[in-house]
Amino acid sequence: MWALCKKELRQFFSNLTGYMAILLFLLLNGLFLFVFPETNLFDYGYATMDKFFELAPWVLLLLIPAITMRSFADEFKSGTFEILQTLPLSRFQVIFGKYIAALIVVVIAILPTFLYVITINKLSTGGIDTGGIMGSYIGLFFLAAVFTAIGVFCSSITSNPVVAFLLSAFSCFVIYSAFSAISNIPAFQSGPGYFIELLGIDSHYRSISRGVIDSRDIVYFFSMIVLFLYLTSKNLLKR
Repeated sequence: MWALCKKELRQFFSNLTGYMAILLFLLLNGLFLFVFPETNLFDYGYATMDKFFELAPWVLLLLIPAITMRSFADEFKSGTFEILQTLPLSRFQVIFGKYIAALIVVVIAILPTFLYVITINKLSTGGIDTGGIMGSYIGLFFLAAVFTAIGVFCSSITSNPVVAFLLSAFSCFVIYSAFSAISNIPAFQSGPGYFIELLGIDSHYRSISRGVIDSRDIVYFFSMIVLFLYLTSKNLLKR
């Protein structure tokens, strides 16, 4: 499994595509946080990373599908999936190897954003809320882990990487924000709105971002990861 994971990492960083995806993620966040007037952190008058944690899920919503779209789609397209099946690996090990490789790439993209924290902390006089920021990073990691599982699942549906990208981006968008939007419909606000909101990622991500690590949120994220990896396994079984 780890051999497959290392192979996926080598393949991702063997050309400029992998580096460009990470650089674009950092560039977009940097522009939003330090250049564009509407979201500029310096306009707040106090040290905060709240705007970053509001923007990051939307940028990851495009970055992660770009990372995962080739996971299985390329294997189907090139005919190497049959070769992959001959390796002494179980179906779960193949899925998990590809999933971990994609997640490592996402973590590599997120790690340099700690420079934002250091920069803001140096520039501010009163310092920043380190505990709250660590909680937000934990929430961002779990959100990225779920997006990655969704991306791997969507890549197992089709042999076209572009279709896999579009399916993944749309699915991540729906699961992240659609349930919160539906819960705000007046007909649902009085009763089922709260439970509908809990089905989406957004409410759990915001909960952890407050710095409170609730076991219900952790269970939700792990359940979503397991669900989409299980669905990936069912897709591969059909092939």
